[in-house]
Amino acid sequence: MRWGVVTFPGSNDDRDTAAALERVLRDDVIRLWHKSDDLEGVDCVVLPGGFSYGDYLRAGAIARFSPIMEAVRAHARAGGAVLGICNGFQVLCEAGLLPGALVMNRSLRFVCRDVVLRVENGSGAAVHGCRPGELLTIPIKHGEGCFVADDATVARVEEAGQVALRYVGPDGEVTEAANPNGSTNGIAGVRNAAGNVVGLMPHPEHAMDPLLGGTDGRRIFESVRLWVQGRRT
Repeated sequence: MRWGVVTFPGSNDDRDTAAALERVLRDDVIRLWHKSDDLEGVDCVVLPGGFSYGDYLRAGAIARFSPIMEAVRAHARAGGAVLGICNGFQVLCEAGLLPGALVMNRSLRFVCRDVVLRVENGSGAAVHGCRPGELLTIPIKHGEGCFVADDATVARVEEAGQVALRYVGPDGEVTEAANPNGSTNGIAGVRNAAGNVVGLMPHPEHAMDPLLGGTDGRRIFESVRLWVQGRRT
């Protein structure tokens, strides 16, 4: 498995993501600079967390114009796996590769804590190896993580099974108290119609080792790997 981790000006989880993939999953990682237009044959492109271009205008609004994003769009159109984490999720929405948008948290405050996620649909690349209903505990750290969309888009995403992950309480139920940012319907991650492009606000790269508090983040990356391997057969 060959991963490509993109670095934008302001990315701050690109090194953490690369380290998690190399040291825990023992996979190959190619570091991709935002000004490049060559993905170097990677199987999955990861747009990491951080504050690309300082989140000026809106989070992800400038990064969507980086030269590498045209190559990412082509990769996605060809069915290649793309994973956007936090700021990467914001970039994918701004680029039109995923529906909806991420706006300021309902509390108007930065939130940093572990959250419980419920896997909604196991057909997307990032949850391909998970069971629907499975609960994962993964940390979040964002100020603009509230997923919003117009009513028609939300209905279409829900009906098509494009919600990958949802914020829930320890019992697996969706509640207002379990929603850390006010996201519509508690949505924490969505996929495109084909399932090869997935964005999520939680940071799986920070849940890869028991010493860091948990290993549920592995489920996300291992699911992508299974999905890619399945396409090769």
